[in-house]
Amino acid sequence: MKKDEDIDIKKEHIGSSLDDLLKEDGIYEDVVVAATKKALAFKLEQLMREQQITKTELAKQMKTSRSALDRLLDPNNTSVTLQSIGKAASVLGKRVILDLL
Repeated sequence: MKKDEDIDIKKEHIGSSLDDLLKEDGIYEDVVVAATKKALAFKLEQLMREQQITKTELAKQMKTSRSALDRLLDPNNTSVTLQSIGKAASVLGKRVILDLL
């Protein structure tokens, strides 16, 4: 049986949260933004499937290009505007709710 001093786990991290670890590493905000964008892209694609609307049709109804829509639906592209998110939501019969927590 190992003694307490032989255990390699850093005691300062026991009981700490993933958020705390990410903040300590200085990447918390980047991770939150990336996760939010992935969730948004997933939700938009889910709504498109449910409503049987193609990318081409959604782009046309949004009055934007197919490449702009592809950027919006790209889960790794975090450089999208609230305007483009709002247009997509509106065309799909939804609205965007933004909150600071």
